[in-house]
Order: sequence, then structure tokens, then C-alpha cells
Amino acid sequence: MTFRMRAARLEDLEALYEMAKLTGGGFTNLPPDRAALGVKLERAAAAFAREGDTLEDEQFVLVLENSATGDVRGTCQIFTQVGQQWPFYSYRMTTLTQHSQELDRTVRAEMLSLTTDLEGSSEVGGLFLHPGERAGGLGLLLARSRYLFIAMHRARFADRVIAELRGIIDDRGGSPFWDGVAGRFFGMSFQEADYFNAINGNQFIADLMPKHPVYIAMLQDSARSVIGLPHPTGRAAMRMLENEGFAAEGYVDIFDGGPTMIARTDRVKSIKEAKPANVAAIGLEKGERALVATGTLADFRACYGARQFSEDGAVSIDSRAADVLDVTPGDTVWSVER
Repeated sequence: MTFRMRAARLEDLEALYEMAKLTGGGFTNLPPDRAALGVKLERAAAAFAREGDTLEDEQFVLVLENSATGDVRGTCQIFTQVGQQWPFYSYRMTTLTQHSQELDRTVRAEMLSLTTDLEGSSEVGGLFLHPGERAGGLGLLLARSRYLFIAMHRARFADRVIAELRGIIDDRGGSPFWDGVAGRFFGMSFQEADYFNAINGNQFIADLMPKHPVYIAMLQDSARSVIGLPHPTGRAAMRMLENEGFAAEGYVDIFDGGPTMIARTDRVKSIKEAKPANVAAIGLEKGERALVATGTLADFRACYGARQFSEDGAVSIDSRAADVLDVTPGDTVWSVER
């Protein structure tokens, strides 16, 4: 089977809804709500249709498609500039050091401070791969195709990019972090708050969240122990982000305490190393394994393939990738080593 990434379309709504029901909660960017998903697809359609080359507040949705059957088996999203419609809140872990000469004792208190430091960043998120397809490197194709898209449309993205990883969710679908921190002020469960945020935005956080720092030592053990930890299913995603140059810098999600990874956009490995080239020949039998992409905006598509550069900078690719991407000699493709 051969898979390709492509721009999402309005008719992908039902496929996205069916996948959203499989997430298990905590996926704010992929809520199991047809109306909310429809708004996302409409917003993405407007972003794909805009031809300007400037940074605006936009959202792109990509899907993973079985090129033989047309079935949608995964999705991911890219936000060009977060925190424009409403504040983009995070907790930042900080340390306050105090010293008593009388006691000859130094105390370091770790705190969580509510912040909007990351406003204006681009964000990669909403990544979900159908449980039946979690093999063959498809998760890597989903994740890295976003960076090829950014490289191919660089002017429409910010100079910093972030990725929020889902935090620890317990067996009942709750969040120990939410129960120990924000849940005390909102009178609603994690599932209720997560769903409300996905559908209505997070202005309610600004309205009700206390603005003073939270001393971590005063939290119950169950909440303290999960701060900055990714959900077990997100550990591989965290390693992939680290391999791309992302790092955890002390920011965590206000809902579940999961880590926020941060990178300079032009230093992300798959963006920095992405190369455009004209296709010189098709039918390469042996070559370097790569991610190959072509098309702009709504015509974007990407897949795994093989490539080989010639001395003049042109590239040859394998027949399967050419078929999946629908490219012919003379077309331009972008690629990065797999």
C-alpha cells in the first residue's frame, strides 16, 4: 500500500470525525464534533485558497490518504500564528530562590506562572494516525510532511514554531494535573473543560483562572508527578520533535500539564534541509530514501520515495513516488532525507 499526504478538503469531514472519536480525549485540535471540525475545514479551505505571501492568522489541515483506495487514515494541522483570535495561554515553570541568614538556609520554590509568552508562534499539532495504520513509518510521514509544507510556504509562517504534546490522562479519561490545579477553580471535569475549549476557545481561562503563580510544592503528588510529561502514546512524538531540533523550555499545557516543545523555524531539521529541484528523470531503482513533496497550498502532496541528485542540481525519483505525487519530468519537487 502507498500513502500520500495532501491538503484536506471539505468532504473529508466524516473521515476526520470518525478518527476524532478514537483519540481518547485530550486532543483539543481534533474534537469529536462535526460542527467544530467543519469550521476547521472551512478555515483551512480559506487558507489554502489565499494566494498572498504574508503571515496571517491561518490554519492548514493535511490528511494521510491511501492512494489506492482514497481512504483517509490520518491527519495533522499547522497554525501559522497562535494567540490572535484569543490569548494563547501556557504555564511556565519558574524557580524562586530565597535565603534566610538567621537560619542559614536557602529555599528554592518551583512555581507555575500563567503566561502568553508563546503568542505569535506557528504551531504544529492535531496529529493523529488511525490505530490500524501505526506501522511502516506513517507517523513520521504525517509529522515531517508539515515541515516540508512550511519550507515550501515559508513566508506564511512565524520565526518560532511550537508543538504541544498531550499530557498524562488516567484510565477514566481524566487529568491528574487538571484535577490538582485548574479544576479547583472551574467546577468542571477535565473532559468538560477540554471539550469546551475545543469548541468555544479558551476565553473562559482568562475569565476564571487565578493570575497568581501556583506553588508546585502545594499540589498533591498526583498532579506534581505529571508536570511536563507526555502521554505514553506521545513519547515517540516527543523523540521525533527532539530529533527535529525542538526542546522543552519549561512551558506546559494549562489543561493536562503536557510539555510544549519549541524551536526556531529555520533551524528545524526537515525545514533547514529541504531542497527544491526540477525532476530530471523518473524510474530511479536505487537511491536515497526521502520524503518528497510537490504542489502549492491546496495542491500540496507528499509521500515517501527515492531520490538522486545530479551534478546540475536536478533530481531523479522512483516511479511509485512519481505516480503517487502525479509528477512528470520538468516538475518541481521538494525533498528531505528520510
